[in-house]
Amino acid sequence: MVKMLQAVIFDLDGVITDTAEYHYLAWKMLAEELKIPFSREFNEKLKGISRLDSLEQILIHGGKNCDFAASEKANLANKKNAHYCKLIQRLTPADILPGIQVLLLEIKEQGLKIGLASVSKNAFTVIDALKLKGQFDVIVDARRIKNSKPNPEIFLTAAELLQVEAAACIGIEDAAAGVEAIKGAGMFAIGIGSQENLAQADRVFKTTGELSMNVIVENYEQA
Repeated sequence: MVKMLQAVIFDLDGVITDTAEYHYLAWKMLAEELKIPFSREFNEKLKGISRLDSLEQILIHGGKNCDFAASEKANLANKKNAHYCKLIQRLTPADILPGIQVLLLEIKEQGLKIGLASVSKNAFTVIDALKLKGQFDVIVDARRIKNSKPNPEIFLTAAELLQVEAAACIGIEDAAAGVEAIKGAGMFAIGIGSQENLAQADRVFKTTGELSMNVIVENYEQA
């Protein structure tokens, strides 16, 4: 029997706003500086994983993973973040993805709690730029956890801070690693994107515009 829903926990990049595009551009800038080919297709492999793990994947892709010491890799990761921080200065509330503002209000009206679970160290900056800070009861970012997605730690931490049962939560993600983390936490997983990429999700929607409180509750209760 499905537990009564207590909370909805959102990923940030690609769910609340399309900062995923800025991550792509920032990684592409760094990869070009390192003379490593970088495509949108390859970028899909980086969604939902930490900055250092993403850098490692890029270096392996370019055959340069043994060319840098740990301190040099940390500097490269920081350089990527500097590119990203410059790009996200353009963000405004107009960049909130379709349907999300209405969905957040609907969840609040139902008396449910709302969490944000993002491996980005810039999550608070992004949420402030979107003027959404007051909508989330808890924001868990990379600084609060030891293990990145697909490890379930970030979603379990959000549930703990929200003081709800993990099994009574819905997680919303656009990355395969994030969906795996939600399922690992024992939560109901909603994916945003393609069924092919998010096969582990309990339900997949092509866009955030298809989401509504009625739709996600109906799917949760039918699980």
